[in-house]
Amino acid sequence: MSPYHERTYRRLSTGTGLVSCTVTVRESDLFISGDRDLSDPARRSLLKHRRIIEQYGREHPDFFSSLVPLREESALAPGIVKTMMDASRSAGVGPMASVAGALAEKVSRDLNGFSRTVIVENGGDVFLILEKGEARVSIFAGPSPLSCNVNLVLAAGKTPCAVCTSSATVGPSLSFGNADAVCVVAASGALADAVATALANRVQDKHDIRRVLTEAKEIDGVRGVVIIVGDALGAWGDVTLE
Repeated sequence: MSPYHERTYRRLSTGTGLVSCTVTVRESDLFISGDRDLSDPARRSLLKHRRIIEQYGREHPDFFSSLVPLREESALAPGIVKTMMDASRSAGVGPMASVAGALAEKVSRDLNGFSRTVIVENGGDVFLILEKGEARVSIFAGPSPLSCNVNLVLAAGKTPCAVCTSSATVGPSLSFGNADAVCVVAASGALADAVATALANRVQDKHDIRRVLTEAKEIDGVRGVVIIVGDALGAWGDVTLE
Protein backbone atom coordinates (compact mmCIF):
# COMPACT_ATOMS: atom_id res chain seq x y z
CA MET A 1 0.00 0.00 0.00
CA SER A 2 1.18 3.54 -0.79
CA PRO A 3 2.46 6.03 1.83
CA TYR A 4 0.23 8.83 3.10
CA HIS A 5 -0.09 12.07 1.12
CA GLU A 6 -2.09 15.08 2.32
CA ARG A 7 -5.44 15.34 0.51
CA THR A 8 -5.47 19.10 -0.11
CA TYR A 9 -8.38 18.84 -2.58
CA ARG A 10 -10.69 18.02 0.33
CA ARG A 11 -10.72 21.68 1.26
CA LEU A 12 -13.05 22.16 -1.72
CA SER A 13 -15.59 19.60 -0.48
CA THR A 14 -19.02 20.77 0.67
CA GLY A 15 -22.16 18.89 1.66
CA THR A 16 -25.37 20.61 2.66
CA GLY A 17 -26.77 19.00 5.79
CA LEU A 18 -24.09 16.30 5.93
CA VAL A 19 -21.60 15.66 8.72
CA SER A 20 -18.04 14.91 7.58
CA CYS A 21 -15.11 13.19 9.26
CA THR A 22 -11.71 11.76 8.40
CA VAL A 23 -10.64 8.25 9.36
CA THR A 24 -7.00 7.26 8.89
CA VAL A 25 -5.45 3.83 9.42
CA ARG A 26 -1.86 3.67 8.21
CA GLU A 27 -1.96 4.20 4.40
CA SER A 28 -5.76 4.41 4.27
CA ASP A 29 -7.19 7.91 4.63
CA LEU A 30 -10.96 8.17 4.22
CA PHE A 31 -13.05 11.34 4.03
CA ILE A 32 -16.60 10.37 4.96
CA SER A 33 -19.86 12.28 4.81
CA GLY A 34 -23.19 11.11 6.18
CA ASP A 35 -26.28 12.01 8.16
CA ARG A 36 -24.22 11.99 11.37
CA ASP A 37 -20.67 11.50 12.61
CA LEU A 38 -19.64 8.06 11.35
CA SER A 39 -16.09 8.05 12.72
CA ASP A 40 -16.41 5.05 15.03
CA PRO A 41 -18.22 2.60 12.74
CA ALA A 42 -16.05 3.73 9.83
CA ARG A 43 -12.86 2.95 11.71
CA ARG A 44 -14.17 -0.48 12.69
CA SER A 45 -15.14 -1.22 9.10
CA LEU A 46 -11.83 -0.01 7.67
CA LEU A 47 -9.83 -2.07 10.16
CA LYS A 48 -11.89 -5.18 9.39
CA HIS A 49 -11.38 -5.02 5.65
CA ARG A 50 -7.72 -4.00 5.90
CA ARG A 51 -7.03 -7.00 8.14
CA ILE A 52 -8.47 -9.31 5.49
CA ILE A 53 -6.29 -7.77 2.77
CA GLU A 54 -3.15 -7.75 4.92
CA GLN A 55 -3.57 -11.36 6.04
CA TYR A 56 -4.12 -12.55 2.49
CA GLY A 57 -1.10 -10.56 1.32
CA ARG A 58 1.11 -12.18 3.96
CA GLU A 59 0.05 -15.60 2.72
CA HIS A 60 0.21 -14.64 -0.98
CA PRO A 61 2.98 -12.00 -1.44
CA ASP A 62 2.29 -11.63 -5.17
CA PHE A 63 -1.08 -10.14 -4.28
CA PHE A 64 0.66 -6.91 -3.23
CA SER A 65 3.26 -6.70 -6.00
CA SER A 66 1.75 -8.13 -9.17
CA LEU A 67 0.96 -5.71 -12.02
CA VAL A 68 -1.12 -8.35 -13.82
CA PRO A 69 -4.06 -10.52 -12.71
CA LEU A 70 -3.13 -13.49 -10.55
CA ARG A 71 -3.84 -17.10 -11.44
CA GLU A 72 -5.19 -18.00 -7.99
CA GLU A 73 -8.86 -19.01 -7.95
CA SER A 74 -10.67 -15.93 -6.64
CA ALA A 75 -13.65 -18.03 -5.51
CA LEU A 76 -11.44 -19.33 -2.71
CA ALA A 77 -10.38 -15.85 -1.58
CA PRO A 78 -12.09 -14.06 1.31
CA GLY A 79 -14.51 -11.13 0.98
CA ILE A 80 -12.85 -8.01 -0.32
CA VAL A 81 -9.93 -9.97 -1.77
CA LYS A 82 -12.23 -11.88 -4.12
CA THR A 83 -13.80 -8.59 -5.22
CA MET A 84 -10.37 -7.14 -5.97
CA MET A 85 -9.18 -10.21 -7.87
CA ASP A 86 -12.33 -10.30 -10.02
CA ALA A 87 -11.93 -6.59 -10.84
CA SER A 88 -8.26 -7.18 -11.62
CA ARG A 89 -9.17 -9.80 -14.21
CA SER A 90 -11.82 -7.61 -15.83
CA ALA A 91 -9.38 -4.72 -16.21
CA GLY A 92 -6.18 -6.67 -16.90
CA VAL A 93 -4.18 -5.10 -14.06
CA GLY A 94 -2.82 -6.24 -10.71
CA PRO A 95 -5.27 -6.66 -7.82
CA MET A 96 -3.89 -3.77 -5.77
CA ALA A 97 -4.95 -1.38 -8.55
CA SER A 98 -8.45 -1.81 -7.14
CA VAL A 99 -7.75 -1.46 -3.42
CA ALA A 100 -8.83 2.16 -2.86
CA GLY A 101 -12.12 1.74 -4.67
CA ALA A 102 -12.79 -1.61 -3.02
CA LEU A 103 -12.26 -0.19 0.46
CA ALA A 104 -14.40 2.86 -0.30
CA GLU A 105 -17.29 0.61 -1.31
CA LYS A 106 -16.98 -1.87 1.55
CA VAL A 107 -16.86 0.89 4.15
CA SER A 108 -19.76 2.75 2.49
CA ARG A 109 -21.98 -0.30 2.53
CA ASP A 110 -21.12 -1.04 6.16
CA LEU A 111 -21.96 2.57 7.10
CA ASN A 112 -25.28 2.50 5.24
CA GLY A 113 -26.71 0.75 8.30
CA PHE A 114 -25.99 3.90 10.32
CA SER A 115 -26.76 6.59 7.73
CA ARG A 116 -29.11 6.68 4.73
CA THR A 117 -26.66 8.87 2.82
CA VAL A 118 -23.01 7.86 2.77
CA ILE A 119 -20.15 9.26 0.69
CA VAL A 120 -16.68 7.79 1.18
CA GLU A 121 -13.66 9.24 -0.61
CA ASN A 122 -10.42 7.29 -0.50
CA GLY A 123 -7.49 8.97 -2.23
CA GLY A 124 -9.68 10.46 -4.94
CA ASP A 125 -11.81 7.34 -5.38
CA VAL A 126 -15.40 7.86 -4.26
CA PHE A 127 -18.32 5.58 -3.43
CA LEU A 128 -21.73 7.17 -3.01
CA ILE A 129 -25.03 6.01 -1.54
CA LEU A 130 -27.54 8.87 -1.77
CA GLU A 131 -31.00 8.81 -0.21
CA LYS A 132 -32.22 11.74 -2.30
CA GLY A 133 -31.09 14.65 -4.45
CA GLU A 134 -27.83 14.56 -6.34
CA ALA A 135 -24.10 14.91 -5.85
CA ARG A 136 -21.45 16.67 -7.89
CA VAL A 137 -18.03 15.09 -8.10
CA SER A 138 -15.42 17.55 -9.32
CA ILE A 139 -12.66 16.03 -11.45
CA PHE A 140 -9.20 17.08 -10.25
CA ALA A 141 -6.86 16.81 -13.24
CA GLY A 142 -3.60 18.31 -12.01
CA PRO A 143 -2.07 20.86 -14.41
CA SER A 144 -4.92 20.63 -16.94
CA PRO A 145 -6.89 23.89 -17.40
CA LEU A 146 -10.00 21.72 -17.02
CA SER A 147 -9.00 20.64 -13.51
CA CYS A 148 -11.88 21.24 -11.04
CA ASN A 149 -13.85 22.89 -13.87
CA VAL A 150 -15.64 19.69 -14.86
CA ASN A 151 -18.17 18.02 -12.56
CA LEU A 152 -19.88 14.65 -12.74
CA VAL A 153 -23.52 14.99 -11.65
CA LEU A 154 -24.94 11.86 -10.00
CA ALA A 155 -28.62 11.57 -9.09
CA ALA A 156 -29.64 9.50 -6.08
CA GLY A 157 -31.36 7.00 -8.36
CA LYS A 158 -28.02 6.20 -10.02
CA THR A 159 -26.44 5.21 -6.70
CA PRO A 160 -24.96 3.20 -5.09
CA CYS A 161 -22.04 3.72 -7.45
CA ALA A 162 -18.34 4.44 -7.58
CA VAL A 163 -16.43 7.26 -9.26
CA CYS A 164 -12.73 6.40 -9.42
CA THR A 165 -9.93 8.38 -11.02
CA SER A 166 -6.41 7.55 -12.16
CA SER A 167 -3.81 10.14 -13.17
CA ALA A 168 -0.21 10.29 -14.35
CA THR A 169 0.17 13.88 -13.12
CA VAL A 170 -1.54 13.72 -9.70
CA GLY A 171 -0.63 11.65 -6.66
CA PRO A 172 1.80 8.77 -6.04
CA SER A 173 0.03 5.97 -7.92
CA LEU A 174 1.93 4.16 -10.65
CA SER A 175 0.75 5.01 -14.18
CA PHE A 176 2.30 4.07 -17.52
CA GLY A 177 0.36 6.77 -19.39
CA ASN A 178 0.21 10.56 -19.49
CA ALA A 179 -3.44 11.34 -18.75
CA ASP A 180 -4.26 14.13 -16.34
CA ALA A 181 -7.40 12.23 -15.32
CA VAL A 182 -9.23 9.08 -16.31
CA CYS A 183 -12.49 8.91 -14.39
CA VAL A 184 -14.60 5.74 -14.40
CA VAL A 185 -18.17 5.30 -13.14
CA ALA A 186 -19.33 1.79 -12.17
CA ALA A 187 -21.53 0.03 -9.64
CA SER A 188 -18.43 -1.66 -8.21
CA GLY A 189 -15.75 0.39 -6.47
CA ALA A 190 -13.07 -2.21 -7.16
CA LEU A 191 -13.97 -2.40 -10.84
CA ALA A 192 -14.07 1.39 -11.28
CA ASP A 193 -10.65 1.73 -9.65
CA ALA A 194 -9.02 -1.10 -11.61
CA VAL A 195 -10.45 0.07 -14.94
CA ALA A 196 -9.40 3.67 -14.30
CA THR A 197 -5.84 2.43 -13.81
CA ALA A 198 -5.95 0.23 -16.90
CA LEU A 199 -7.34 2.94 -19.17
CA ALA A 200 -4.96 5.60 -17.85
CA ASN A 201 -2.05 3.32 -18.73
CA ARG A 202 -3.19 3.40 -22.37
CA VAL A 203 -3.45 7.18 -22.78
CA GLN A 204 -0.17 8.73 -23.95
CA ASP A 205 -1.63 11.93 -25.44
CA LYS A 206 -4.96 13.49 -26.40
CA HIS A 207 -5.03 11.58 -29.68
CA ASP A 208 -5.56 8.36 -27.70
CA ILE A 209 -8.78 9.54 -26.06
CA ARG A 210 -11.22 8.30 -28.70
CA ARG A 211 -9.55 4.88 -28.98
CA VAL A 212 -9.43 4.32 -25.22
CA LEU A 213 -13.08 5.32 -24.81
CA THR A 214 -13.97 2.73 -27.45
CA GLU A 215 -12.00 0.10 -25.54
CA ALA A 216 -13.80 1.03 -22.32
CA LYS A 217 -17.15 0.13 -23.90
CA GLU A 218 -16.08 -3.51 -24.04
CA ILE A 219 -15.57 -3.86 -20.27
CA ASP A 220 -18.63 -5.29 -18.54
CA GLY A 221 -19.84 -3.25 -15.59
CA VAL A 222 -18.44 0.12 -16.68
CA ARG A 223 -21.19 2.76 -16.88
CA GLY A 224 -19.19 5.71 -18.14
CA VAL A 225 -15.73 7.21 -18.58
CA VAL A 226 -14.28 10.72 -18.71
CA ILE A 227 -10.71 11.30 -19.94
CA ILE A 228 -8.80 14.58 -19.62
CA VAL A 229 -5.43 15.24 -21.25
CA GLY A 230 -4.32 18.86 -21.13
CA ASP A 231 -7.12 20.96 -22.62
CA ALA A 232 -8.80 17.96 -24.29
CA LEU A 233 -11.72 16.02 -22.84
CA GLY A 234 -13.60 12.96 -24.02
CA ALA A 235 -16.54 11.17 -22.42
CA TRP A 236 -18.63 8.08 -23.04
CA GLY A 237 -21.55 6.37 -21.34
CA ASP A 238 -24.09 7.25 -18.70
CA VAL A 239 -22.36 10.41 -17.42
CA THR A 240 -23.76 13.89 -16.93
CA LEU A 241 -21.17 16.67 -16.97
CA GLU A 242 -21.40 20.34 -16.06
